Amino acid sequence: MFKAIIVKKAEDETIYAELSDVDESQLPSEGNVTVEVHFSDVNFKDGLCLTGKGRLVREYPHIPGIDFSGIVLESDDSRFKPGDKVINTGWRVGEIWFGGYSQKAKVKGDWLVPLPEGMSLQASMAIGTAGLSSMLGIVELEDHGLIPEAGPVLVTGASGGVGSIAVAILASLGYEVAAVTGNVEKNTPFLKHLGATSIIDRHTLSEPTNKVLESAVWSGCIDSVGGVMLARILAQMKPEATVAAIGNAGDSSLPASVIPFLLRGIKLIGIDSASKETPKRIRAWQRLSTDLPTEKLDSISTEIPLSAVIQAGQDILVGKTSGRLVVNVKEAK
Repeated sequence: MFKAIIVKKAEDETIYAELSDVDESQLPSEGNVTVEVHFSDVNFKDGLCLTGKGRLVREYPHIPGIDFSGIVLESDDSRFKPGDKVINTGWRVGEIWFGGYSQKAKVKGDWLVPLPEGMSLQASMAIGTAGLSSMLGIVELEDHGLIPEAGPVLVTGASGGVGSIAVAILASLGYEVAAVTGNVEKNTPFLKHLGATSIIDRHTLSEPTNKVLESAVWSGCIDSVGGVMLARILAQMKPEATVAAIGNAGDSSLPASVIPFLLRGIKLIGIDSASKETPKRIRAWQRLSTDLPTEKLDSISTEIPLSAVIQAGQDILVGKTSGRLVVNVKEAK
């Protein structure tokens, strides 16, 4: 028996979560690698799964947790052997497949990547899906020509998981970083510590405008907000610049014009880290092991025990969290 967070549906259709004992026989039989889970994290999607919102979980009871890191216990996959340290992010683990809020997990070897040399299991979950998405976005910007000399790079939702890691990475690579936040007074010291060179109040970008083109300011952008803000940003990009769309924390709509694409040749690239092919995942994780300063990652992350996950899932949905929440799965209470 081991501990796990179980999400259940009551007879009255109420969804609730609790910390429970689980038998290994309850893990998915289709998995071919069993992992002793050491760490997980808390993402917005985890909050949805824990509370039953968003219809991400279709069958109950269910173990959520979209990310985890740990040590292989058993493997029928030739790429992994007992004792290997591994990371799982995405592939709908924690949504339709039992996830990382469990002291043991059984998944497909295709979904795992080796822990990069020099990175700890704890650090990998301080990074998690949020950091992986940030790095994948930055790689796309660089692959499309972004260099530090091109000018300032904009990061929206900068105090959140994706944004804070993006700010830290970009700053460490020598970029001038403009960070957008909804609470300038509170978050400025934090964002400046991560390396942001300027702080922008999100309200200056969240109001609609009739202008299809604005002054060309940004050489690149990591956006996790969407909606009107993304539309405004598209109109402010420099010619041939690229925007990486990573989330929709503000709105999933995009009330934008095609004119910035036609007259400035800008590019909007979606980042789907959940099903990104393994070679690109490994490349991004290797970059994270070298380009994200450890001291910055430590300042972004807070460790909590498995028993605190249920409340954390509720908090993240209403914006009461900041940075990255790392779950010590082995510490159940």
